Amino acid sequence: MMAGRRGIMWSGLVIAAISFGFLYAFVNGFHDGCNVVATVIASRSMSPKKALLVGVLGEFIGPLVFGSAVAVTVGTGIIRPSGLYPEQAAISVLLLLSALMGAVLWDVITWWAGLPTSSSHALVGGLVGAGVVAHGFGVVNWAGLIWKVALPLFLSPVVGLFIGYVAMVIVIALFQNFPPKIGKLFKGLQVLSTGFLAASHGTNDAQKAMGVITLVLMVIGRTEVFVVPGWVVVGCAAAIALGLSTGGWRIIRTVGTRIFRLKPVHSFTSQAASSAVIAGAALLGGPVSTTQVVSSTVMGVGAAQRASAVRWTVMGQIIQAWLFTMPASAGLSIGCFYILKYLFINR
Repeated sequence: MMAGRRGIMWSGLVIAAISFGFLYAFVNGFHDGCNVVATVIASRSMSPKKALLVGVLGEFIGPLVFGSAVAVTVGTGIIRPSGLYPEQAAISVLLLLSALMGAVLWDVITWWAGLPTSSSHALVGGLVGAGVVAHGFGVVNWAGLIWKVALPLFLSPVVGLFIGYVAMVIVIALFQNFPPKIGKLFKGLQVLSTGFLAASHGTNDAQKAMGVITLVLMVIGRTEVFVVPGWVVVGCAAAIALGLSTGGWRIIRTVGTRIFRLKPVHSFTSQAASSAVIAGAALLGGPVSTTQVVSSTVMGVGAAQRASAVRWTVMGQIIQAWLFTMPASAGLSIGCFYILKYLFINR
């Protein structure tokens, strides 16, 4: 009787961990994916419905086409797979479930506040926090965390700011003497830039969920090597696209209007710069934050146009939220771990 009950609880735990992996992808699309369409909606280059349609298609196609380099980084560069001991499989699954729960909770909290924080930072904080309390400091791949994960996460906004600024300077130099009707050209081009930015975001961010789900499959013995199954790829692609389709309007308002008042030319330039950073990072296996990259390119574009028009105080509030994300999600994940451990292991 006890063995049967434990078997049911074990199955439920595994199903919950995999389900939360897909839920994280959905919330990522809802929370971070809205940045994909924020600028194009704010600049009135596309209607919200059209922007979401283009974005959803890009979000779904991207993860299916551009490989799984980021999934490998997330799955092996933060938590050591070798540290998830088979004899403590239940604790290891609890670790991964708690990390996902902490990240999802933080995303929901910041969505409610309208703050465009990073789902990527939340997941990293959750994995490190839950990992340390579950298996100790040795389970964290500190070298991989610093060089493969933290470095791309923290450098990408700086790169986005720089590329956004330079791109806008070039656009101003090329088109400043053109007639006002040139705005129609940029409106048309944003169908392409929105689609490519969505594909870039889907490629980078859906793979983070893929990485954690694949770790769960390794813990339960369904795979011995880190290879993302096809059903996980399709499931995460669908989840992140569905998340974007629901539209995180609070965050769209913050990124699209409160940092800098955007026109079609600014929106297109920001999207092109963001796509270059995010797609480049995805191909190299670097997990970056779409929220941070888009916000920083908007700031760079705005600074190139007129620095005084950028609402630096709003950007300061966003940066504070970014800095608080990792410790907050780590704390939430630790709390989830102890609650789940009591419910599933200690009782």
